[in-house]
Amino acid sequence: MNKILFLDRDGVLNIEKQSYICKVEDFEINEGAVPFLLRAIEKGYKLVVITNQGGIAKGLYNHRDIHEIHQKMKLQFSEQGIVFDDIFYCPHHDDYGKCLCRKPGSLLIERALHRYEGNKNECYMIGDRSRDTEAASNAGITGILVDSNTNLDYLIERLV
Repeated sequence: MNKILFLDRDGVLNIEKQSYICKVEDFEINEGAVPFLLRAIEKGYKLVVITNQGGIAKGLYNHRDIHEIHQKMKLQFSEQGIVFDDIFYCPHHDDYGKCLCRKPGSLLIERALHRYEGNKNECYMIGDRSRDTEAASNAGITGILVDSNTNLDYLIERLV
């Protein structure tokens, strides 16, 4: 069984500047994310991003845009020695119908737990919205709520 650190994207891994990060040039790594993730990797955590991307359903951007943003994100973090094991995103929005994958739904976390054989007692979801910690709870793991755009480095001691 594995330890997995689930991470929201906007406001946690990158600076949330507006309601949606729609373009590659809008992506900027959050201060403290790199040292925090490096220490999490040293502690044996797999890294999985779980992000709602409802702007797709709203027609603000598309799957290709998200792919390009995620490519930039992976490149910037890999240059610092950080590789994400996976990225899961929900393209739906409540205004356009219900789904099980949009947080606070837990489907994406549950898929990753199964795929990466996660030990629920050693898995955490870090997010900046209550829906992130609700999704964690719904999946049977611990959620950690942080302020949006906060430096994450102080959290490492919680991940023992």
